[in-house]
Order: sequence, then structure tokens, then C-alpha cells
Amino acid sequence: MRVKYGKARRKKKKRIFKEAKGNFGGRSKLWRTVQETVLRSRAYAYRDRRVRKRDFRSLWITRITAAARARGLRYSELMYGLRLAEIEVNRKMLSEIAIHNPEVFDELVAKAKDAISKK
Repeated sequence: MRVKYGKARRKKKKRIFKEAKGNFGGRSKLWRTVQETVLRSRAYAYRDRRVRKRDFRSLWITRITAAARARGLRYSELMYGLRLAEIEVNRKMLSEIAIHNPEVFDELVAKAKDAISKK
């Protein structure tokens, strides 16, 4: 007796077509094109989960830089001063503080400047 893959094949195709839903034209209708599209989209998703982390870090640094410059300090000086003052706060939280609590950020900048001047 020969082996047939009817049910399994249909289940696999259904799953992949569902993943390709929303794509334009043949990219959501034609089996071969759908396979290529889904494979490529998974590769992009895998890559971009890592890229997202870099993008956010870059965004936080940009925000901190702008806030520090407004207070007369460069980004690198601020981070150095915080390290000398033994204030451990990550870049994500530092950017949130700069946006939502500028008075707290002012205090951090003052402590960083103070630590640099004492060195």
C-alpha cells in the first residue's frame, strides 16, 4: 500500500497560507510563492528581533544626549560622571527619566558633574 500525505499536507498548507494572509496577490494565493514569502518573512522576523534591541538602545542614547546637552554636558561626560558617582541606571530608564521627570534628571546631572569635578 502506498503512503499518502493528504491530511498532513493539507494541514501544513493551511498553516502556511494562514501565515501569508494579508500579502498582496500571488504572495497570498500561490503555493510556491507563499512558501518563499513565508520563509523570507521568518528570516526577517528573526533578524529584526535582534536589530530592534540595537535600534532602541540608539534611540535611548539620542534622547539622553539631547537632555544632557540642554544641561551643558555631553553624553559621554554624563555617563562617566554617573559611573564615578556610583549611580547605576540603565539607558532605557535614564531616557524615561529625562522625558517624564526632568527635575530628577537635573539631580542626576548635578551629581555627575560633582563626581567629575571631585576626581
